[in-house]
Amino acid sequence: MMDTIKGSQTLSISNHRVFSADLNEHDTVFGGKILATVDDNSSIAASRLARIETVTASVDQVNFLMPFRVQDSMCAESYVSGVGHRSIEVFTKIIGEHLKTGERFLGLTCFSTFVVTQPGIELPTLVADKPEYAFVMEGYEQRQAERLARLKQQEHFNSHISVDVPW
Repeated sequence: MMDTIKGSQTLSISNHRVFSADLNEHDTVFGGKILATVDDNSSIAASRLARIETVTASVDQVNFLMPFRVQDSMCAESYVSGVGHRSIEVFTKIIGEHLKTGERFLGLTCFSTFVVTQPGIELPTLVADKPEYAFVMEGYEQRQAERLARLKQQEHFNSHISVDVPW
């Protein structure tokens, strides 16, 4: 496995045109469809870093900033923004474009965490090679610490949740 990888080498881009079948009752794209796009696209970025099987561990800090409507396109861009021992953080942004006017807008930002399933894997060191990448990667350690604290809280919470059959 390589020792270092540039952020741009993990970039995954997908474009989607918004159709009426994608819409919710507010005539905007259904959030679940957008999250499926995020997971799909970000998993490619994680795989480009790890080059082995990864699984989604969490989807964090999902920010729906602007709605997507018919006659818009959604361009999802995902790239690795941090690397731990077994975890890979991926940043995704979805840029909307009003196809009739060409106006572009930031519609969503999100961080996802993937983990490698194979033990003993050494992941490469990530190198920022664009100003945006450097800015996003700069906050990785703090986001990782916050995720670990939330994970401990979630484990405590889960220990109090019943899985007994209620029906």
